[in-house]
Amino acid sequence: MELLLPKLGLILWTLVAFIIVLYLLGKYAWKPILKSLDEREKNINDSILSADNVRKEMAAMKSENEALLAKAREERSQMMREAKETRDKIIQEAKEQARQETSKIVADAQVVINQQKMAAITDLKNQVGNLVLEVSEKVLRRELKDKEEQEKYIQQLTQNVELN
Repeated sequence: MELLLPKLGLILWTLVAFIIVLYLLGKYAWKPILKSLDEREKNINDSILSADNVRKEMAAMKSENEALLAKAREERSQMMREAKETRDKIIQEAKEQARQETSKIVADAQVVINQQKMAAITDLKNQVGNLVLEVSEKVLRRELKDKEEQEKYIQQLTQNVELN
């Protein structure tokens, strides 16, 4: 039981040793330890402030990026609209030009057709005139007694005549 009940001398020497250790720690160890703890606390606070600043900058950059993306999308949409309008305008101009060229070709073709028609009519008139002259000449050369015989002769001549 002696181990459980300390004696006064042991308590005194333990107390003296504790006070010496406490004094030595206070004089030589506590100041550097507290100083390093203060520095660590300051570093932690600085890191927290830096992280907050970085977070705020990231948020600002994110909103800035979103604004830039929105602007880029709007510009792309505008460019697409302009390209579509330009395409439609070019197509419309090409259609109009094709209509004009078609109208010109049709008009030129009608002029050529009319010229050829007039030439054909003139040629036909000339042939009919020549035919009438030939028939008249033959009828006049041959004097016939009656009208019936004359008509028969004209029918026979028209059957024998070949058109060119």
